[in-house]
Amino acid sequence: MSPRPLPAHLRKYVVEQDYQKYSPIDHAVWRYVMRQNHNFLKDVAHGAYTNGLVSSGIHIDSIPKIEEMNERLQPFGWGAVTIDGFIPAVAFFDFQAHGYLPIATEIRKLENIDYTPAPDIIHEAAGHAPILCDEQYAQFVKRFGEIGSKALATKEEHEVFDAIRTLSALLEDGSATEVEVEAARANLQIKQEGVQEVSEAEQISRLYWWTVEFGMIGTVDHPVLYGSGLLSSIGEGVNSLSDEVKKVPFDLETAINTGFDITTQQPQLFVCRDFDQLTEAVEKFAETMAFKAGGTESLEKAVRSANTATAVYSSGLQVTGTFENLIRDENGEAIYMNTNGPTALSIEDQVIGGHGKEDHREGFGSPVGRLLDSELALEDWSEEDFLNHGIHMHKPFTLTFKSGITVEGVLEEIVRNNKKVVLLRIAHAKITWKNQIIFETDQGSFDMAVGERITSVFAGAADSEHFFGTEIERATNVQTEHKPQTRLEKLYGQIRDLREEEKTPQEIIVTIKEVVSELESFPEDWMLRLEIVEVLTSKPLLPTTRQQLLNDLEVLKTKLNLSKWIDNGLRLINVRRSA
Repeated sequence: MSPRPLPAHLRKYVVEQDYQKYSPIDHAVWRYVMRQNHNFLKDVAHGAYTNGLVSSGIHIDSIPKIEEMNERLQPFGWGAVTIDGFIPAVAFFDFQAHGYLPIATEIRKLENIDYTPAPDIIHEAAGHAPILCDEQYAQFVKRFGEIGSKALATKEEHEVFDAIRTLSALLEDGSATEVEVEAARANLQIKQEGVQEVSEAEQISRLYWWTVEFGMIGTVDHPVLYGSGLLSSIGEGVNSLSDEVKKVPFDLETAINTGFDITTQQPQLFVCRDFDQLTEAVEKFAETMAFKAGGTESLEKAVRSANTATAVYSSGLQVTGTFENLIRDENGEAIYMNTNGPTALSIEDQVIGGHGKEDHREGFGSPVGRLLDSELALEDWSEEDFLNHGIHMHKPFTLTFKSGITVEGVLEEIVRNNKKVVLLRIAHAKITWKNQIIFETDQGSFDMAVGERITSVFAGAADSEHFFGTEIERATNVQTEHKPQTRLEKLYGQIRDLREEEKTPQEIIVTIKEVVSELESFPEDWMLRLEIVEVLTSKPLLPTTRQQLLNDLEVLKTKLNLSKWIDNGLRLINVRRSA
């Protein structure tokens, strides 16, 4: 079963994978991490991982082509797309809800080989994709996406996201000044200190972190790894199985109330019984969210988000916009709501003709609640009910709500859907409450939403194609100018060619002597020395040169504090030689 077609509001985040931009050093970084991970994880990861690598189109020796991954994931009901780094959480979850794995095109630099705070292709392709070949897990992640895409964050949390994105980009870029980085760190700290509550978006992010990102499965005594953070970082994977990391039986309440720090290794991890337990947990959490609960509390979450959200009336009418203000009665219940800026009205996730964001550019407001003199909800009125209450088309009328809100004007149109009244278009409208005018117009019309209660509130738009589809248009098929390879990149490329192409012993000797000679200009590069040692170990040539490079690596281990990386690389070379 293939994933659903990717909607326009998500396509705007998609970029082409410029495969030619990856340098030989980039491929070497991928290969080093993947060889280390595969050697370690084959014995400690969930059973779907090893087979999933091949099935999902991932190769150990070279960075994957996302187009190939997309094709290989189709039989599992998934696809893959490339994105440009950080995207909003709502969009990230929405990709997964539609069955697409969003993958950043960038790859970590050699100096950040252990971990990068920015999204990169190692984490998102090698970490997430293989385990999606497990049917139960794939269904869980897709359902998580459907629920997560509706979670409401606070305005302050949105600001933290922007600050994290800025800092991560500076850290990974490598060209930022210390002043710029410190300024970004300071800004992030300020934004984090401004967060005063734990929103449902933060809670579901925690649940995602402790499951999809850093989850373990089995028993606390014998756990195996399935979280993408553990499957894409040898450091995290090894550390997770040590006694230094506490293994905790998975529990929903504990997980959503346990924060995390993305900059350090995790002090404890949750071990689920099976993937069914995770699905049950995310469904249970969904019951507490605004999109399930509705009501005033959910509207308040939308107001605090200060971002696009949708409120659904009991009539089925969906109001999408940035919610700014609520009028409450003496019991604290919302009786009138306002949006600010472009607003759209929809039914069944399709915008109503004449009620798009261009029609309600300045915002939208409307009462919520039951009428004073009718036991029957207004949304359930028939044409006869309107006449019985003295309301005729193109004639003045008055509606009084139990809250005390009064709506006066001339009825121009009744909009229905599935026998429900969803909108009244009123000319010369005047809305009052406690002798104060809430809204009044002598020209144009007032569109009054109909519904006695709010049944659902969620992040994003009801009709995302309409609301977001044209905001960002990304150019495609743009010719990218590639920088000429550096001297060091060319050396890496020469050794890569030795591995991948059939060469005579003499050709190997000539190439390696040339590369080693030039490598003297790069005394701190450890990975290329390691790759040459690998070649000379698999093909017993130039023993003196091999020993010289091993001596260089011993020096670099101490000089640059690289013992872990160099020792791991040498250990794997010896393992492969003796296999």
